[in-house]
Parts: sequence; C-alpha cells; structure tokens
Amino acid sequence: MNKTFNPDIVSFIDELAETGSNYRMNEMERLYTEDLGFLVLTPQGEVARFSKAEMMAEFRSRRDAGEKPLSTEKRILHIEEQDDVATAVLYRRMSDQADPALYELRLRKVDGKWLVSGETVLPWPDLAHAKGFLPPRKSLT
Repeated sequence: MNKTFNPDIVSFIDELAETGSNYRMNEMERLYTEDLGFLVLTPQGEVARFSKAEMMAEFRSRRDAGEKPLSTEKRILHIEEQDDVATAVLYRRMSDQADPALYELRLRKVDGKWLVSGETVLPWPDLAHAKGFLPPRKSLT
C-alpha cells in the first residue's frame, strides 16, 4: 500500500526528530505547544504524564551531561488531518540501546505552523505474536 502524507507534516516530523535527537533546545522549545501532554506507558502498566517543562528538562539534562545524539530512526505509519489538527503514528527508535516505540503525535497548527500538542509513547509490539485487539469471530452456525 502506497501512502501519501501531507508533505508539510512529514517535513515537520523530520525537523522534530532531527532537532530533538540533537538536543537543540531553543529550536525544540518552539516545536511544542505550552500545554503539551507527554504520556508514557510505564513498565508497571500505568501512564506517566509529563509537562513540556519536564520533558524539556530531561532533554536538557542529557545534553548538558554530554550524551551522544539520539538516532533519528523513524517510520511514519499513518497521518490523519482535519483542518488545524492532525494525528501522526510513528515507529521510532532513539538508540540501539533503547526499545523501539510506537509514537502518537497530536499536532496542532498555530499561526500556520504545525506544533506538537501531545505525544503518547508505547512499547513497540511483537508483531509476530500480536493477536489483535478483538478476539476472532466465532461462527454462528
């Protein structure tokens, strides 16, 4: 299946990955709305919520500690767009020492520019063993 996505959103996602992976904090600050909600599924099966300030502090701390840039590896799986809001679903891997993740980016167009208003990060599923979210249909005969 050949997917065609809005090139402005694709360019924005490329910029987002490049900027964040290289800890360019001033640029990164401008790519997120102030009311950002960053959600992460924890190993305990709970959802941890981080604000923009908390998420930026984590990236700033990594930069200041001299950590190497993160990988920009990503694959856009799906984008839905309605007027000035969009949702993008990505495969993302930040390092060969980190698990791959499924990212949902909630985007909002503000003053003609796409910004991230929310992110949800979930573990990438083992697709070879995934059964789907609904059970198989049962025959009624």
